Parts: sequence; structure tokens; C-alpha cells
Amino acid sequence: MVSLRTAIGDLEIDRPGMVASGIMDETGPSLVRMIGCGCGAVVTKSIGLEPNAGHMNPCFTEVTGGYVNAMGLPNPGIELFAEEMEVAVRAGKVIGSIYGSSAEDFSKLAARMEDFGASAVELNLSCPHAKGYGMEVGTDPVMVRSIVSAVKSSVSIPVWAKLTPNTHILQDIGLAVQDAGGDAVVAINTLKAMVIEPEFARPLLSNRFGGLSGEGIKPVGVRAIYDLRTVLDIPLVGVGGIATWRDAAEYIMAGASAFQVGSAVGTRGPEVFDEINSGLSGFMEEYGYDSIGSMVGVAHE
Repeated sequence: MVSLRTAIGDLEIDRPGMVASGIMDETGPSLVRMIGCGCGAVVTKSIGLEPNAGHMNPCFTEVTGGYVNAMGLPNPGIELFAEEMEVAVRAGKVIGSIYGSSAEDFSKLAARMEDFGASAVELNLSCPHAKGYGMEVGTDPVMVRSIVSAVKSSVSIPVWAKLTPNTHILQDIGLAVQDAGGDAVVAINTLKAMVIEPEFARPLLSNRFGGLSGEGIKPVGVRAIYDLRTVLDIPLVGVGGIATWRDAAEYIMAGASAFQVGSAVGTRGPEVFDEINSGLSGFMEEYGYDSIGSMVGVAHE
């Protein structure tokens, strides 16, 4: 018998897959539904201190190999999101995704997520299309170190940092997270992208630029996890383009202890988690892996 149970530091989950921030995670009932579809945990929509309407439509489009979106971090604000958390945490482990423009913002948000029963917080340091947030603060190692350190001093639950691939110093950013006491690194968020409508000779998205997600970015994500594994001792969570058990296995063998699925929930449906779990179990049994832990990082050996 093989076990799909895995640990991201002190946080243990029964199955290695989680729904990634930004899809099927805006409400308590949608989070509960995803837990019932085979997730080991769920990650909330990124939440800020105040309500945010996000960018105007059009803010989302399908492209070959995935999606391009510039949602602009729409959310009801941390206090109103308490209602959704109250519903979700009764069903399973919930990771609270948060965003801010300063260490103080992140600390306040993390403390509230802990109050709401979150099992961990995921710091969105990587959104490529929200001015003043995400990637704009997550590509500076000094700022990243300051944010992670401040949040660690504000909460007792694990602190994860989600990083952007849109930088040439990804390993340095990962080391900043680790040096500040971060409990895990999540990689990657979307790649900065753009779609132009030839008939109108203008960008399709209202924000002009967006983030590319989906199966087309998987090799970039696997490379990022592999590179981070070579310099970090803290656990890694892989995300980006995972749609099948083979994709998940690549991330695990590159060094991830768990993984997140986003776009494939849209293209394949919520049952994608059960499909991945079944495929992983069959592969592990055939090739002699008795646990997720026994697979983590084997591509480095």
C-alpha cells in the first residue's frame, strides 16, 4: 500500500494536492466543494485589508496552453471574508492567501487569518498585474525578508511565501524567505503576459498586461522548483500547469513536498484532483515509492 499523506513542514495533509489561490475559492461553499473533490487542503482567494473591485472587464481570456488574466486582486476585504472562512475551516485545512503593500499590512492580515482558523498563511508576493502589490514587492529580497519576518512574529501558524517566476534572482528571493524564518516556499505564480486583438489593434485585457497560467507554464514551474531545491532547506510547494498525475510527479521529483492545481480545475473540472490522486497512487505502487516523501527531490540524485 502507498500513502499519499505528506507534510509541508509542520503541516500534514492527507493528499498532496491543493486548489491554488484564485479559482473555486471565493466562498466558503466553493472551498468546501473542493475539499470534497480530493484536495488535501485549499488556498483562498488572495485577500487584502479593504474591499477591492479589481480591474474592469475584460480581465480574463483563454489562450493556447492556458489562460491569461488580470483580475486585479478582487476581494471583499479581510473582515467580510470571515464569513467564508467560518464555513470552510469546518470541512478541512484552509490556507489563507493574503496580499499587501507593506510588512504591516501582511502582519495584520495574517493575524486575522489565524483568528479565522487558517492552518497556514500564503503570502502573495508574486501577482504580476496589481500595481503596488504582489510581484512589485516580491522581487526585492530585502522587502521579502522584512515581510516574512514581520508575519512570523505576528502568528503561530506556518507562513508560506508564493514567489514569482518573473525575476532573474528567484533563488535569492527564496533564500530571503528562508532567512526570515519562512516555513515554505510556493512556486510559481503566473508569467507576465499579453494578448492583442488584431482587429482592434489594441490589447484585449483592460489592464493591458496579465498573468499566463495553465499547462504551457509547467516546464517553467518545474525548473523553478528544481532550482530552489538546490539552495533551500525549507519545504517547497509546486504550482503551475499541473493537470495530470505526471505533471504532479515532475514537481515532486524536482523537490516539491506538495502541489497546487488551478487552471486545470477550469479545463478538466474539479474531479481533476481525484484523477491525479489515483494516477499518482498507481505510479507509486508500480515503481516502488511507498510515500510522497520517498519521491521528493529524487531527480537531484
